Amino acid sequence: MRKLASPTALATAYLLAKEFVLRQGFDQEIDWQEDLSLENLTESDFLRETAWVILCSGFRENILRNKFQEISVAFLLWESAPEITRQRKICRKRALGVFGHKLKIEAILAVADRTAKDGFAEVKRQIQSQGMAFLQELPYIGPVTAFHLAKNLGLMVVKPDRHLVRVAQRVGYDSPDHLCRTIGSLIAEKISVVDLVIWRYATLNPKYETWFHRTTSLCRAEFQ
Repeated sequence: MRKLASPTALATAYLLAKEFVLRQGFDQEIDWQEDLSLENLTESDFLRETAWVILCSGFRENILRNKFQEISVAFLLWESAPEITRQRKICRKRALGVFGHKLKIEAILAVADRTAKDGFAEVKRQIQSQGMAFLQELPYIGPVTAFHLAKNLGLMVVKPDRHLVRVAQRVGYDSPDHLCRTIGSLIAEKISVVDLVIWRYATLNPKYETWFHRTTSLCRAEFQ
């Protein structure tokens, strides 16, 4: 069993990782996550973020990002679920011209249909009252991707992403949630932001597992 990194060593490593991520130009991404709030969630936000998570499943994030603006245009910039439903044939055709996964495009249309039928106020109420359970009712949103969507909608959760799972294991923590809550409580950072910073750092440094283990070990030695 790996030795548990001390909270102080872990927080120090996190702050170094965050500094690196900021230097790489991802400050707006972090600010976006910091500002997210379920209370301020709009219909457009819900449709856009749900579509993003549906499309991200099993697909490289950086490739999807290059296509997502065109996909957004195909879905009328996510401005209205009823309008997407009314123009579903046109939206489907345009979207498939950009992203040729029929089942995922149909899943996005199904989310728009449900939102149009129930009304966004009811959808938001369901998210507030049922959280993850409601999100998993949506097509292409499973037990893991529900965490991704919940975080992008403003819920205070940590997604069990493979990068975060590996970091948690390397520093002796039993889960990404335990890892992020430990860091967040020590430096007064939202756990969703901690999640994002660690994930983004992992995408930028191929040796992120070794780096977190070595850095927390060095910090632990320094603080002893």
